[in-house]
Amino acid sequence: MYYQELKAYINSEAIDEMLKKIVCKDDLTAEKARYQKLLDDALAKYGDGDYHFISSPGRTEIGGNHTDHQHGHVVAASLSIDNLVICKANNSNIVNYLDPAFKESVVDISDLSVNESEKNTSNSLIRGIAARLNELGYSISGFDALCDSRVLNGSGISSSACFEVMVAEIFNTLFNDCKLNPVDRAIISQYAENKYFGKPCGLLDQMAISVGGFVTMDFKDPAKPVINNFEFSFNDYGYELLLVNTKGDHADLSDEYAAIPYESKAVAKELGGEVLADASKEDMLKKLASIRKNVNNDRALLRSLHFYNEDRRAVEEEYAIKNKDINRLLKLITESGHSSYMYLQNVYAVNRPYSQSLALALALSDDYLQGEGAYRVHGGGFEGTIQAIVPKDRVAGYKELISSVYGDDAVLDIAVRPFGTRKVI
Repeated sequence: MYYQELKAYINSEAIDEMLKKIVCKDDLTAEKARYQKLLDDALAKYGDGDYHFISSPGRTEIGGNHTDHQHGHVVAASLSIDNLVICKANNSNIVNYLDPAFKESVVDISDLSVNESEKNTSNSLIRGIAARLNELGYSISGFDALCDSRVLNGSGISSSACFEVMVAEIFNTLFNDCKLNPVDRAIISQYAENKYFGKPCGLLDQMAISVGGFVTMDFKDPAKPVINNFEFSFNDYGYELLLVNTKGDHADLSDEYAAIPYESKAVAKELGGEVLADASKEDMLKKLASIRKNVNNDRALLRSLHFYNEDRRAVEEEYAIKNKDINRLLKLITESGHSSYMYLQNVYAVNRPYSQSLALALALSDDYLQGEGAYRVHGGGFEGTIQAIVPKDRVAGYKELISSVYGDDAVLDIAVRPFGTRKVI
């Protein structure tokens, strides 16, 4: 749609049902104003054209901390916090992407080779997604895009995967008649992050964001993950799902993240496989002495034990969700947090022993909740975010405690939206 038609559509009731599902609330005044401002800003920067809106959500991880890259099980959900982008084709090979919160990206996709100088930048992700789409036979071309980010870096709800899947959907919407399915988008996004961005991530974030809803994922075959969706809400049981942004510095942590799959795969190799899912916990325990000698890394053994126990927990969490056993689910979530702290060891970076914002937030949550609800490190860890499931009658006190340490904006109120990244208009 062009400007005038889009403006009328945004301010009509025709879009209301979709927006309510995206923001998980009935009052759409602020959201409609957001769409209108983005449309006005796009007109001012790029001129009129056949524009489309795409919404890409953040994600929350319920269970399965660092199990995806070892082909394990994960429980996750897409959120009402999103990145909203307006885009149009520009009939060139140039991708122009602007988010006022970040540096502008200008990428010439006539060159689809890996550019070492671009690694760890959004430019590398745009180029990587375009390259993979081209390899798979999909159409690519240049576009103009303007984004309003609510899934900001450091928020712990996976800004990089949100961006990647959003870019994949821009190419899908503008040039491929929406032929890519959510699983395809996620795998293409992971490829770009692994090969072009330079981070050896698994598929959890991309898949949760692309597929959406409250989902369980089995990555035994990463090319064909088994995905199940559930209607589930902690609110129905008297709890609220909260994220605490501890505002730690994420700079120079790529090596910490990369060490987890690297060390896990070193143990898997000793067991005759490529990833830990290729063998069993029993196999590892039988050969523990020889593996320890050969790998010469006790942390790798602890992280492998975490995988096997966490993988089992994620399966049990799915069972608890199916059976609406909230008490069992909360217990498993807390156990997951303890395992991540003790065995996975992703609560603080070893080269920053004085920066333990996550550990402090976990300690405060433990002391406040006193066995009620649940809490755990969220996502990749080391810095960033923890997750807390708090009884509704104790949320105000919890927010007051956390805000006194991390600031008034530290606690994110979140809701699970029923679908992932998609074209809105």
